[in-house]
Amino acid sequence: MPGGRLTHDDRRRIAEGLAEGLTYAGIARRLGRPTSTVSREVSRNGGPDGYRADHAHLATARRARRGAPPADRPAAATASGGFEERLTAALISTGVPRMTARVLACLCGTDTRGLTSADLVRRLQVSPASVSHAIAYLEAQELVRRERDPGQRYERYVVGDDVWYRSLLASVRTNALLADALQEGAETLGPTTPAGARLAEMSEFLNHLGADLIKKAEAWPRKGRWGHPQR
Repeated sequence: MPGGRLTHDDRRRIAEGLAEGLTYAGIARRLGRPTSTVSREVSRNGGPDGYRADHAHLATARRARRGAPPADRPAAATASGGFEERLTAALISTGVPRMTARVLACLCGTDTRGLTSADLVRRLQVSPASVSHAIAYLEAQELVRRERDPGQRYERYVVGDDVWYRSLLASVRTNALLADALQEGAETLGPTTPAGARLAEMSEFLNHLGADLIKKAEAWPRKGRWGHPQR
């Protein structure tokens, strides 16, 4: 049944689908299950690169025996766990490293004004070094910023309401660099050559796409509680 628990055979078929390069939706169609069931299963058990059917089946059995989540895991984190797992799986599917995706999903789902490193270690049950590496990646992409309240010793990491605006700007900047490189190649090879014409069209498309994305982003009515995006 679509709503029943995954069997060992289901998990083997999930592993086979991942090895074949199928999407979560494609695997779900094979199993006759919701896509969310597959994405949660994979995210909970190593992600698309680390999923192993036997390990996942044993880990699920152990979790079932344990029953309730660990006592030191905050109630809010437990309640939002389903959302965080789905967002983590979605981020991983776009190429974000697994631990980085988990940290970003956790920061997106918190009701507080950011989380400290200790908060993230406790919620995600990972090492401080893992959190540090993930934060470094997110800061480089301008998706996370550090804040420190007056009189407080520890910094907290904050994902603003403008996080996807910032992500879009980073993507546009990357595309602009590609467009410049392509245009240089077109000029070097000559616009009348097949390769030169191809590179010139690629460059023109990326520049057009970037300008269109910025225009649409600027036109979006910003409703964030914590201010407008800043470039």
